[in-house]
Amino acid sequence: MRNNALVVVDMLYDFIDGSLACLNADAAVKATLRYIDSQTKGQGGEEHEILDTFPILFVRDHHPADHSSFMEYGGTWPAHCVAGTRGAEIHDELKPYAREELTFDKGCDKAVEQYSGFEGVNTAGQSLGEILELMDTTDVYVCGIATEFCVRNTCEDLHKAGFRVHLLKECIAYVDHQGHQKAVEEMAAKGISIE
Repeated sequence: MRNNALVVVDMLYDFIDGSLACLNADAAVKATLRYIDSQTKGQGGEEHEILDTFPILFVRDHHPADHSSFMEYGGTWPAHCVAGTRGAEIHDELKPYAREELTFDKGCDKAVEQYSGFEGVNTAGQSLGEILELMDTTDVYVCGIATEFCVRNTCEDLHKAGFRVHLLKECIAYVDHQGHQKAVEEMAAKGISIE
């Protein structure tokens, strides 16, 4: 299992049942939990020991209330994932796997729209890419919400940075089914493995 890591992108309540609820979100969360179980099965011990053998990194949209991507401030989206609200929280069933140093917030600057988890930083100011390199990761498995935006941008940036990227297709939710299929095909064409 060494050298593998899972990156969970934006499995947050506003994308699951909130202001930007996406298609397939509940099923994607359940499939992600099953995937984590399948990778950690037979490993006794505490959650922290499991995470040492199979690191799970979380990316969070984490906006100020006046973020420029919100419609009321001239942006494209309804207000979502405002820091400190339920909508910005990781799904309760995934939360036990989230460690502070392996959680990366993006979209924190109100003037900047960030879709890629690669642009997120943890509380120590380290980026997703830096931490994956520190862990000697070669293969990154990606799940999350939404295929067409944050999942795609994160996958493509990981791929560009030289990681082998595996998109877990059962474990993603999307804004629009057609857009999702197109994004998956285009990622596959770039060398991202669809599994």
